[in-house]
Amino acid sequence: MEHTLLHALHQVGHNVQHLSHGIEKVSEGNLEISDENGNMVMKNISGLTRDMRILVDASGTPLLTLREKSMSLHSRWQVFRGESTEQCDLLYTVKKSSLVQVKVKLDVFMSHNKEEKRCDFRVKGGSYKRSCVVYAGESDAIVAQVEPEGKINYSVTPYPNVDHAFIHSLLFIFYSIDGRGYSAGGR
Repeated sequence: MEHTLLHALHQVGHNVQHLSHGIEKVSEGNLEISDENGNMVMKNISGLTRDMRILVDASGTPLLTLREKSMSLHSRWQVFRGESTEQCDLLYTVKKSSLVQVKVKLDVFMSHNKEEKRCDFRVKGGSYKRSCVVYAGESDAIVAQVEPEGKINYSVTPYPNVDHAFIHSLLFIFYSIDGRGYSAGGR
């Protein structure tokens, strides 16, 4: 990769409280991220359409808009800065790495990676039910790990210098595509 991990993540461009270890609570298409003390630091809310979610911080400030592309063979999602869905605010695109999968594998392309020949990040489902790992590019460098804790809670461990809203947006998309966690429309 020509850019560093920090440079790629810096594109998200917001200030979220640092978590060394977070808990995601997932139910009925909703996501809430809490710190170790149970304080909510991020959550998703419905967007204007069924295929859109907005990730907000504890004060309700929009951080990211996640939009599922309709009629996409690879379950493509686009993630935008704040509440925007304008192409100039596109931060990254996420899609299934192949059409047929036993375990969900996603490729993440930062907005400057227009050719999408090599992914900037990967999300790979684990062998344990509902677990996953986020990797930098096509390397084995882990940037976050997720393990289920009970039926609706997940333990999320982002590595140092990794943007938490970025990781949580990838996890929302992962579990929406996987279908075992929850869906964007709260089905």
